Amino acid sequence: MLSQAFTYIWEYSVKPEHVDAFEHAYGPNGDWMKLFKKGTGHISTELHQDINHPDRFITIDCWTSKEAFDKFKKQFQEEFKALDERFEIFTSSEKHIGDFEGYIEKYQKE
Repeated sequence: MLSQAFTYIWEYSVKPEHVDAFEHAYGPNGDWMKLFKKGTGHISTELHQDINHPDRFITIDCWTSKEAFDKFKKQFQEEFKALDERFEIFTSSEKHIGDFEGYIEKYQKE
């Protein structure tokens, strides 16, 4: 079954000495995921590491809609800002790749 979704993608250049900490903070059990789970409409967050440039990562955050994400950012703006500031030491650069709308496959148990 296909569902419409909003996705935003970021690219990070991570300082070599902070790769492990970055992976922990942005990974499936990290602080960002814990914050996102507080919001209504969060579907998933993926962290990918470039196999040819191990200090390069992307995050793919998927929400039910842009409105759900905007509501989350407004509701949790202080926590969001605090995490962003706390973890900026890990990176030498951050780039917003873009905001996307599309469809995702939702699996149902039979």
